[in-house]
Parts: sequence; C-alpha cells; structure tokens
Amino acid sequence: MSVSRSQVETISARAVGIAGLVFAAQTVPSALAEAAVLRPGAGAALMAVVYGAIVALAVATLSKVAIRAACLSFAILYLLALLSWPTLVEDFGAMAGQVPWLYFLCTVATTAAVVALPSWWAAAYTVVVPIVYGIVRVSPSGGAAEPLLAVLDATYALILGIVVLVIITMLRQAAIGVDQAQEAALQRYDLAARLHANELERVKVDALVHDSVLTKLLSAAAATRPEQQALAARMAKDAIARLDEAGVAGPRSLDRVSLGVLVRRLRTAIGTFNASFAVRVVNAGGVELPVEAVEALYSAAVQAMVNSLQHADEPGRVTRRELRVRGVRANGCVVEVADNGVGFDPITVPHERLGVRVSIEERMTNAGGLAKIESLAGHGTTVILAWPTGAIGGDA
Repeated sequence: MSVSRSQVETISARAVGIAGLVFAAQTVPSALAEAAVLRPGAGAALMAVVYGAIVALAVATLSKVAIRAACLSFAILYLLALLSWPTLVEDFGAMAGQVPWLYFLCTVATTAAVVALPSWWAAAYTVVVPIVYGIVRVSPSGGAAEPLLAVLDATYALILGIVVLVIITMLRQAAIGVDQAQEAALQRYDLAARLHANELERVKVDALVHDSVLTKLLSAAAATRPEQQALAARMAKDAIARLDEAGVAGPRSLDRVSLGVLVRRLRTAIGTFNASFAVRVVNAGGVELPVEAVEALYSAAVQAMVNSLQHADEPGRVTRRELRVRGVRANGCVVEVADNGVGFDPITVPHERLGVRVSIEERMTNAGGLAKIESLAGHGTTVILAWPTGAIGGDA
C-alpha cells in the first residue's frame, strides 16, 4: 500500500508523542533532584509546564486532534523554559558539574517543531535551541561546563535535530511524489477507459454499417423489378434510420439497474480506502437508473472520494468525510461526496488537471447528468453529482 502525505504526518506526530513520554519518564529523577537547587516552587512549576505539555502532545498525536497546535505549543514552552532556566536556579554551587534535565528533551522539542512548522522555520528552531542550550551550559546555572564540553553537547543535540528534520522532510517529499503518481495513474486509467469505450462504439457502428446498411444499400442497387426496388427502398430507409439512431444514442445503454447496485459498489470502493466515509442512503428503494448513468455516477463519485483522500487532509486536524446517496422519484439520483478538509477555490484549478474536469464534470455531462463542486478554502468541499440534470433539488 502506498504511503500518503497524511499518513507520513500521522506517523511522525505519533512518533514524537511516544518519544516525548519515554524521554520525559527518563528525566523525572534528574528533575526531582535539581528541583532543590531552584527557587522555591520553581521546580514543581517547571515540571508541571513541561511534562504537562508532553502529555498533551502525546494525547493529541495519538487521538489525531490538534496535533500541530500541541507540537507548536510544546516547542515554544520548551524554548521558554530553557531561556528562563538561569533565572530559576538559586544555588549555583549545587549545579556545578550537573546537566540541566531540560537537555534530555531537546530532541523531542526539535522534532515537535519539525512536525508543526514549515521546513525553514523548523530548521531555524533546530539550530537555535542547541545554541541556547550551549550558552546555558557554560553559565553557572547550567553547571559551568567547560566550553568544549558545552559545544560537544550542543553539537550532539544539533546533529540529532538535523537528522530528524532531514528524514521527515524526505518522507514528506516521497509521499507527495506517491500522491502525484497515483493521481496521474488515475488520469491515465480514465483516458484509457474513455478510449476503450469509443473504440467499442466504433466497432459497433462499423458492424452495423457493414452488416446492415451496406448490405441493404447494395440490395437496393441490384434490384431490377419494381417490387424488388420498393422492398429494397424500404430496407434501405430502415437501415439509414438505424444508423441515425446509433449516432444519436451513442454508447448509451437502455438497460436499467436498481439504485441499490450503485450503493453496494460505492460501499465496496470505500472498503479499499485507507480512510472511512460515513455513508447515508435515502429513498433508494424502487429507484432504477440506466446502466450508463450508474457507471458515470460510480466513477465520478470514486474520483471525488480519491480527491478528498489526497487533498483534503490538514496536519493536526481530523477530516470527516461523508457519502450521501439520495433517490429522486423513480428514475433519478443525487450523490454527494463531502468533507470538512482544507477546501480550495474551484476557479484556480488548472485546466490540465483532469481529476475534476474530465473524471467528474465531463463524465457526468456526457451521461446526461450534472456535477457541481462547492468548496471554499478552509471550509471543506462538497461534490454533488446528479442524474438526470434536473435531479438536483428534486423531491425524493
């Protein structure tokens, strides 16, 4: 299974949440011991703020709620705690040779910044935090370490932060490439399917021309007696009428299937996705649609769901998705694919992007239906598919 950008963000966030709990547990003995050298109450307050932020970070990453906010909050609080450390130490002598316990959470803070911030801001944070620690380390409040030792400690923290930054950035870029490749494959598949359908229709028309039209026209040309000519004329007229009907009807099928068939196919498609859609079906009983309409509604709905999976997610937020199918009278249907994701401005979609224009809009138009896209940046997207065109707003 391919890894999407949203999956990379989820895995990275959960890793920092779990690592935060593990590293925090390891620092508890040092934090309790060093609380005695801080100002009265400062040790308990500092532990409450830092450990509380780590617990909130773990809860957010595991529940996939407000991940970016939790990561950013911890990164900021950690930097503030590091900057305030010199003002909190009361007994400098007792700190001699000691390592401030905040040091052991440095990598957790830089990783949280990588998850929460754009790459350049995360890189700046990854550099600044070890430098601040190195300055604190050589001060009396930080144990008055030798400059070389402070540099080594800061460099070690810097290297770990850069490694994490590079790994997550590379995973993000790889996931973006996978998403783009998947979208391109879907576009190629759609084009191939359309070409295949056109080829089948061409073969059908060629067979009709060869087996019926040409035969009857040749029979008409060979007729010599008046009764033969009259019969051949009627046959030729019938053949030409059939050819006209084939040209008008195109590839459409007169066969009809129940709306329940479309619902079952859509549920099966949802089962193959790595995210769930809430399904709501209204008035499906007794509704029958042409096969072509069902195929168009199914393909367009699946493309809309794939678009939602690829583009709607925002790191730090849980995206809710819903598929709504509504029968309209006895021969109509409206399918809605909705999410509360990042949204977009449909006007800004490039013309060459086939996922919306060809796979959804043109497919529905060619089948005699209608596709309507309602979206706003930051407020989610709803794709409305209707067959026939007048089904939107129709009574169920």
